[in-house]
Amino acid sequence: MNHWHTLSGVELRNAFLKGEVKAVDIATHFLKRIETHDPHIKAFLNVLEPRALLKAEHLDRKRAKNEPLGRLAGIPIAIKDNMHISDELTTCASQFLQHYKAPFSSTVVRLIEEEDALILGKTNLDEFAMGSGTENSAFFPTRNPWNLKCVPGGSSGGSAAAIAARLSLIATGSDTGGSIRQPAGFCGIVGFKPTYGRVSRYGLVAFGSSLDQIGPMASTVADAALTMEVIGRHCPHDATSLDLPPETYSLKKDLHKIKIGIPFQFLEGLKPEIRKNYDDAIETMKSLGAEPVAIDLDILKYSIAVYYILATAEASTNLARFDGIRYGTRAKDAKTLDQVYELSRKAGFGKEVKKRIMLGTYVLSAGYQDAYYKKAQKIRTLILNAFDTAFNHCDAIIMPVAPSAAFEAGSIHDPVEMYLQDIFTIPANLAGLPAATVPSGFHPNKRPLGIQIIGPQMCDVSVLQYAYAFEQSTHYGKIPPTFLGGSK
Repeated sequence: MNHWHTLSGVELRNAFLKGEVKAVDIATHFLKRIETHDPHIKAFLNVLEPRALLKAEHLDRKRAKNEPLGRLAGIPIAIKDNMHISDELTTCASQFLQHYKAPFSSTVVRLIEEEDALILGKTNLDEFAMGSGTENSAFFPTRNPWNLKCVPGGSSGGSAAAIAARLSLIATGSDTGGSIRQPAGFCGIVGFKPTYGRVSRYGLVAFGSSLDQIGPMASTVADAALTMEVIGRHCPHDATSLDLPPETYSLKKDLHKIKIGIPFQFLEGLKPEIRKNYDDAIETMKSLGAEPVAIDLDILKYSIAVYYILATAEASTNLARFDGIRYGTRAKDAKTLDQVYELSRKAGFGKEVKKRIMLGTYVLSAGYQDAYYKKAQKIRTLILNAFDTAFNHCDAIIMPVAPSAAFEAGSIHDPVEMYLQDIFTIPANLAGLPAATVPSGFHPNKRPLGIQIIGPQMCDVSVLQYAYAFEQSTHYGKIPPTFLGGSK
């Protein structure tokens, strides 16, 4: 059969458990799809064919013997290439790490493999997860399956494109300022950023440690929820991991009496096509029984400035370890220790990474910490307080995912304009809140649009319940990209 990629992960797992398809056939089918379509999309940096086939053979033997199988049995999954898989390359899409093999697996990868998923490969990203279009990869840009002239979003663009093109059914992403949710919106898929600390960051190459969070990307909310049941566990190796039991994601929920917050002031100036899509999403939630209420989140207009001070400061600190000695490719023509540091970084880091390191070093330097870094931390606290106040009046907040649909590669040259792509996603990272992107329709240019649902801390289940209700009412996620036979 040749339609396995049209199923959800849950549906394919059930087909495997019933004996309707072998794991080897699943792995072979998706590996063939990657071979056929990925040369055009370039979602993968490294395809792990031997690993996937060995795991598939093992699963077929387990099923033949009626041995217990994991919750992700037979589901093909892709891993963003800033998360370690033992003995495989972790490049972070950087020349600096192009030969680096991970000595251990990240907690997320370990949990996924323990539940019998088929890991297909490592996906492309903006170098060290710094970007909004997956154009900053040191190796090649990734294209959006809906329009190959467009970016898939970033930094988890490789994972988003792999799901949209049905080269994988589930993928992992990391979200520092919207890097799961924005590419999910651009590619017409589901993306979920959990509450900060709900998913372990052990084995994730850090960008901004107080902001980074790993989460699932999938074609359906149910697949994202299933993945969260697997990866949302306490990890003793991560000091920020929440010491809480795993959650059960029962998705069906009546939305009557649920209040949805609308931050009208913060959303002034939306482009007409984005505003219409947003208004339509509100009407959909109202039809499901939810009640829209106005909330004041005007302080979020400062979130971009706060984020690019705090995130770059943390990036400067985290990337200091890449010195050409402990990690990374060492400059061959260096004659002194200082030259090892300087020349290795000069050759290894890309332009965007250098820019952010320099900005972060500046805001942490003597004489500027008080003026920039400490002030940004104070405003971050005010943003947290504003969300707390808003959630006293509503159960969740709805916002657009981005100020536009997917843009053409190379069309944005102004760094500030590029940074503003994250204006609606950054606030959830600053406040550590769970947030989901779910497909909400199409731009007049036939590119996907998504809506973002944000909940209070520790309300991950509720956020996915609201997203599921929206998804089941609209079904935009069931429409595939044009090259796969979609109608759009």
